[in-house]
Parts: sequence; structure tokens; C-alpha cells
Amino acid sequence: MPPTPEAGGLACLPGERRDPGEGAEPGERDERVVRLRLDVAYDGTDFAGWAAQPGQRTVQGELEEALVRVLRLPGPAAVTCAGRTDAGVHARGQVCHLDVPSTSFAAASGRSTRSPERALTTRLLGALPPDVRVRDVRVAPPGFDARFSALWRRYAYRVCADPAAEDPVRRHEVLQHHRRPLDLAAMNAAAGLLLGEHDFAAFCRRREGATTIRRLLELGWDREPSGMLVCRVVADAFCHSMVRALVGALLRVGEGGRPAEWPARVLSGRVRDSGVHVVPARGLTLEEVGYPPAAELAARAEQARRRRTPAP
Repeated sequence: MPPTPEAGGLACLPGERRDPGEGAEPGERDERVVRLRLDVAYDGTDFAGWAAQPGQRTVQGELEEALVRVLRLPGPAAVTCAGRTDAGVHARGQVCHLDVPSTSFAAASGRSTRSPERALTTRLLGALPPDVRVRDVRVAPPGFDARFSALWRRYAYRVCADPAAEDPVRRHEVLQHHRRPLDLAAMNAAAGLLLGEHDFAAFCRRREGATTIRRLLELGWDREPSGMLVCRVVADAFCHSMVRALVGALLRVGEGGRPAEWPARVLSGRVRDSGVHVVPARGLTLEEVGYPPAAELAARAEQARRRRTPAP
């Protein structure tokens, strides 16, 4: 949370903080920074994922490069997102934050009468490639952290099981699944057994020092009028490849290859199962990220940073 003004110090505006801190001595660097929230959408088809990687085209890399140019930042930008997406995964509702000098932010309006938020949004649209769009820029409330303040993330995985219903316009965001008919009721029965807080190690790629305990809030399938099957997945957070592994397990049940109880048995084993197929990235989209009221953002971020341990 941004520091409060102290006697003799320079008061910060909402969303601003001092760098390096309050009470700087004469001659020391004394610059306010403002935290911005960016709402971002992208087509992940031609990206090597969200996270910046040397020699790879990534969403973070494109966004940070555009921000440096548009804001004329003296150094590299450092954008934090609500959830890193893998190569080929799309987003309609990605949320990011960025700390920038308040002078650079104020200068975004130039000679126009537009607010810095509106001006920066417009200028980023002109600086970014067409497969990345910044929908909105605003000054973040005190305590906001795009990653740690989030209460939940909502993904959708889209599957077309009918060749005649395939829409070529949407081919990059849908999995074509024509091997066998899918039993929607069986998949939803299996999904219901996975809800709650569990160790999802069996459906994740482990990362050194990272917990695999997550709270799965919603998991279920719907059939749209077009015949498209959509899996809705909501959790407080996700491990690497977790959604695609869950979808793969549920599709195995829907094909009749496994009983509805099988994914729950895999989950309880807490080890990767060779029977769980991780489905392709192209069908997965980050749809929305949920946050608490502004007054609870800092507390939520502090809570989320605590490492979770399995229940006894």
C-alpha cells in the first residue's frame, strides 16, 4: 500500500508512491511513481506465451516495448500480470499493473485535452501489433497488485465435436474433437468431484519451490446453441498447464474411456498420470479476473503471498 504523508514529507496522491521513500534529503532522487492498471486482450496464436523470453515473441515483451516508447521511459518497463499464459493461450480479460514516473504518465496527454488514461490507451493501440489490445488504462487504487490482489481467474476452453459445425473464423480458439461423441453429463459429473481446495500436483507441471494447492471454485461444461462445448473453469489461481490437464481428463471421461470417478482418483494420488492428456493451448482463453473492493486489495495481496500447505 502506498505510504502515508509524514511531517516534513511530500504527500502522495492516490495511486502514487515516493521513490526511494518519504523524507528524502536535498539532492537525493525524489520522484513520485504512479501504479497503472491495464486491461489487456490478445490472440496467443503467434506468441511464445506471456512471459518475456530472449529471442522469443511474447505478449509481455510487446507490451513493455510499446510502453517504453509511448511513455518515453528512461529504463525498461516491468509489467506484472494476473496470470501468465502459455504459448498459444489467448486472453480477453488479462489484467496487469505497471509503476511509472508520474511525470511520464502526465505527459501522455501531450497537447490534447484527453486524460492521461484515455490518451495512453489510444497511443498504445497505435503502438501495439494487432494481436494485442489494451482495452483500458486507469490509475490503480492503493494496494492493488494485478497478481496477488486477485480473488479468482476465469478461463474457458472451447471444443467443437461436430465437423459440420466448425467455424473456420474461430479455428485458432477452438479444439476440433471428432474422435468419439462426448457425454456432457458424464463430464459434468466428473468435474463436480474436483471442486474445492486440493493439491493439484497430478494435473500440474511442478515448479521448484512453488505450491500446487489451489481452490477450484467452478468447473463445468455447457453446450452452446451452435453445438460448441465450453468448459468453464474458475479458481483462486492456477498451476502450470492445470486447466488443459483438467480438460484433457474430462474429455477422456466424455469419450467413455474412463469412469466419472477417475479424475478424482488421479487428483488424490498427487502424481502425474500418463492417462491424463494435456489438450492443445489454442482452445484456452483467459476470460476474466476478479478482485475485491478497493479497501481490501492490500489485505488480499498479503494473504495470497502466504505459501499454502496441504490440510492434515
